[in-house]
Amino acid sequence: MKKLLIALLAVSLGIALFSAIPATAQEEMRIGVAIPSADHGWTGGVVWWAKQAIEDWKEKEPNAKFFLVTADSPNQQVGQVETLMVKDIDVLVILAHQSGPLTPIVEQAANEGIYIVSVDRGLTKPVSDIYIRGDNAGLGRVSAEWMAKELNGKGKIVALEGIPSVINKERVEAFESVMDQYPGIEILDSQPAYWSTQKGLEIMENYLQKYDEIDAVYAQDDDVLKGVLQAYEESGRDDIEFMLGGAGSKDIIKMIMEGSDLVRADVTYPPSMIATGISLGVKAAKNETLEGFYQRKLPADIILRAELVTRENAEEYYYPDSVF
Repeated sequence: MKKLLIALLAVSLGIALFSAIPATAQEEMRIGVAIPSADHGWTGGVVWWAKQAIEDWKEKEPNAKFFLVTADSPNQQVGQVETLMVKDIDVLVILAHQSGPLTPIVEQAANEGIYIVSVDRGLTKPVSDIYIRGDNAGLGRVSAEWMAKELNGKGKIVALEGIPSVINKERVEAFESVMDQYPGIEILDSQPAYWSTQKGLEIMENYLQKYDEIDAVYAQDDDVLKGVLQAYEESGRDDIEFMLGGAGSKDIIKMIMEGSDLVRADVTYPPSMIATGISLGVKAAKNETLEGFYQRKLPADIILRAELVTRENAEEYYYPDSVF
C-alpha cells in the first residue's frame, strides 16, 4: 500500500511539474498578423517588414506559427480577423485598415482572451494590450523646425498633407504651431494629397501655376514628394530651394545619401513598426518582457520617435532590399 501511495504521489508530482512549465514551451504559439494590402509605398513597406519579421522569428522560435493576411478594404479585414479567431490564435497583431469598422471585431477578439497588439492607426476604443505608433505630432514638429532653420526664418512655402484624419491633423497642427513662431515664413497653401504620388503631382502642378515664387515645399510623405518632384522637373522652374517629405522611403534616403541639393533631409515614420509589433506579440505569447525593462508587463503604449535624416546619418536608415 505504501509503495502504491509513493507511486501515485510521484505521478501526481510529475503532472504538477509538467503543468508548471510555461505553455509556450509545450505548445505552438499561434500569432495572427492582419494588415492592409500594399496600396501605396508605405503600406508596401509594412507588408515587406511583416514578412521579414515573421521569417526572422520562425528561425528563432520554431514553435511559433504565423498567419499573415492583407486586406484591400475594412470589410475584408473584418472577415480576416474572424477567420484568424477561428484558427484559435493567441495573439493578434493588427494595423487597422480603418479604425472604426475594425474596433468591434478586435474588441470581440480581446474579450475571447486574444492578446492584441495594435499598430499605427489605432482603434476607437482602448481594447489593445499594446499600442505602437509613429510620432505624428513629432513628424510635423521636426519637419517644421528643420525647414525653418534651412530658410533662416524667412520664405514662402507650400504644403501637401495626407488623408484627412486624426493622423494628418496631428501632423499639420504640429507643423503649423512651429511655423507660427516664424512670422517671416508664409504658408501659401496647404491641401490634402492623400499620401498619393499622383495626387502630389496634380497638386504641385496647380501650385506651380498659381504661385510665381515658392521657396520650399513640405510634402509630409515620400510618396507625395515623388509626385511633387516630377511636377517640378516638368515645369522647368528652378526657384525652389528644397523639398521635404517624410517616412523614410529608400528612394528618398538614397537621394539624400547622394547629396541632392533639392532633397537634403527626411523625417522618419517607419513601416518597420509592424515588425516591432510582431516581436512584441511573440514576447507576449512567451510571457516575456524587454531586456533591461524592469516592469513585469510589456509597455502598453509605445511612440516611435520621429527622427531627422540628413546626409550625415542617411546610410543608417537605408534598406535597399525593402520595397519602400
